[in-house]
Amino acid sequence: MKILLVEDDSRIAKAIAEALHDQHYVVEVAHDGELGLTFAETGTFDLIILDLMLPKLDGISLCKKLRQRGNKTLILMLTARDTSADKVLGLDAGADDYVIKPFDLPELLARVRALLRRGNVTFSPILKWEKLTLNTNECLATYCDIPLNLTPKEYALLELFLRNSSRVLSRSAILERVWAFEDIPGEETVKVHLRSLRQKLKAAGAPPNLIETVYGLGYRLNPNL
Repeated sequence: MKILLVEDDSRIAKAIAEALHDQHYVVEVAHDGELGLTFAETGTFDLIILDLMLPKLDGISLCKKLRQRGNKTLILMLTARDTSADKVLGLDAGADDYVIKPFDLPELLARVRALLRRGNVTFSPILKWEKLTLNTNECLATYCDIPLNLTPKEYALLELFLRNSSRVLSRSAILERVWAFEDIPGEETVKVHLRSLRQKLKAAGAPPNLIETVYGLGYRLNPNL
């Protein structure tokens, strides 16, 4: 899943981003409100973590602009102000939840998981397809109960396919969901990572065509197995 983090304090942003990466989220970071607004309007995100106090465009104004323009992405507001007025301002602007600084990273991660569950009926910590299982709470993938030793990108690919099991995903769609904007490689990279993921699945006993190539369109979990 992909998260946009809008936070101007580089130390805090780095700590949050690393914690999210450790949970296999793909993270895009913006250090001011204007850049955050651009990212939010041009990319596809499951959640936005938004600081209240930002240069160029504050969090409340950013949140209002997104909601006024029809953007319904979940928003978790970060605020150093522990007052009822600021909480009300954030929620009235369209935020879905808030966390008060300073916070513990485990608490923030728990709020992220809870918000994703609350806002998206397709979100589940346990994803299954035939004999393939992905436990997102434990970041553990198995096939026939055999653990799969996946790289972060292979894990993100597998989660993307499991959460979109009825869809054919193009290479461009995969790149947008699995790579951060500044790190997006060429489409050939998708083939390389898929090849490695397929080999690991096959080694655990999965059919070689569990992830099927739909020529001219992209890839999907094979519905005919």
